[in-house]
This record gives sequence, structure tokens and C-alpha cells, in this order.
Amino acid sequence: MERVIDVQHLSKTFGTNEVLKDIDFSVNKGEVVSIIGSSGSGKSTLLRCINLLEKPTSGKIIYNGKNILDHAHDIYAYRTKLGMVFQQFNLFNNHDVLSNCTVGQIKVLKRSKEEAEEIALKYLKNVGMEKYIHAKPKQLSGGQKQRVAIARALSMEPDVMLFDEPTSALDPEMVGEVLKVMKELAESGLTMIVVTHEMGFAKEVSDRVIFMDKGVIAEEGTPEEIFNSPKQERTKEFLYRILKEV
Repeated sequence: MERVIDVQHLSKTFGTNEVLKDIDFSVNKGEVVSIIGSSGSGKSTLLRCINLLEKPTSGKIIYNGKNILDHAHDIYAYRTKLGMVFQQFNLFNNHDVLSNCTVGQIKVLKRSKEEAEEIALKYLKNVGMEKYIHAKPKQLSGGQKQRVAIARALSMEPDVMLFDEPTSALDPEMVGEVLKVMKELAESGLTMIVVTHEMGFAKEVSDRVIFMDKGVIAEEGTPEEIFNSPKQERTKEFLYRILKEV
């Protein structure tokens, strides 16, 4: 299996607070890895360290065989290879849908406007938003905004897609439309790392599930192993609490 990202002994400290402690995990090409855990367990910080929105305190992130934390590495070139979808969509409010999906391609990847629009339209169609290309974000529902955000990230044609709780800011009836798009992306063979509290998605769609607790990876395994026969007491308690609320 081709390894895309390999995180080794990663730690992150904010002041005296060690948020991530000695994290080790890897992601193979075409794999969907879901990261679950309570609020404050370090899930989102881990994702932000992988794309260097936060600088790790120590450790390595190996991408295609090279440690991207080496000073010689081009961080901006690396970031273009990672698509990021945030909780709060982070769309450009003064741009319409199409422009939201082309501006990064034109500025960062130096594509022509025509090429960028062609690629953007392809991905907007994939997420069912091609009818809204002239709409501004304020005219869209939360679910529609998140689908545009996914299309925008895909338009950069990244090697890996990172999702940080992509449904947590959505009304319940909109969650399904975003999860459906993500499920289709997973089935298309896209490499995905997903921080999520949607246990159904983690169970159905993931190849592997990582359970984080207090800044460490407490347990990792297939969805079958994690959900049906977790080994750690902390994992059992978390799942019991979460699944009881559903």
C-alpha cells in the first residue's frame, strides 16, 4: 500500500498545556480514516497540525517520503496538496459560488480562468451545486455552503482531503446531504482524514477509526473492531455515552 502521510511522535503544546502527546499514525492512498473522541481530546488540533495551520512542537510529518517539518520544505506547495473543509465553511462572502471555487486555482496553482472554471464546474456538479454558481454564500443554506466548501477544496485537486467536523455547524436536516457527498467521495477512492462526531458515518464509510482521548490515540482499528469490540475502557465509555444520546 502506498503511504501518503505518516505522522511520527507528534506533539503540540500551547503554553504549559500539552494538547497532543506522541501521536503516531499513517494514512494510505485511497484510505478513509475517521478520528473520533470527546471535545477537547485533540482531534481538530491534530488535523490543523497535519496541514500546518498549527506548527507541531515536535515530531515528524512524512508526506510522500519527506519530512515536511524540515526547514527546507516548501510549506505552501505542501498545503496545495491537502484540501481542508472546516466546520464554519470559511467561504469568501464577497465572491459568488463559482468564484469561490476558482480563486485559489488561479492565484495558487496559476491556472487560467477558463481552466479553473471548467474544473470548478466539474466539482460543483459532483456535489449537486452547479445550479447555484452565481449565488453569494449569504443566499445559501448551511448544507449548501458546506457542499460548495467541499467543491472548492476538490477544485485544487489535492492528494488528501481533511474534514474538521464538517457537519457540526449544520441543522440536523442538512447533515444528511453533506454526509452523502462525503460518502460518494470516499467511494471514488479519495484519501480522506475525517474528524467527526457522526458515528454512523465513521462506522459505515471508514477503513480505519482512531479514538482520541486527552491528547493521545487511545485506540485504533477497523470500524468493526472499534464499534463492536473496543478493547480500551475509555473507548467503551465514550461509545456508550455517545450512542446512548443518539
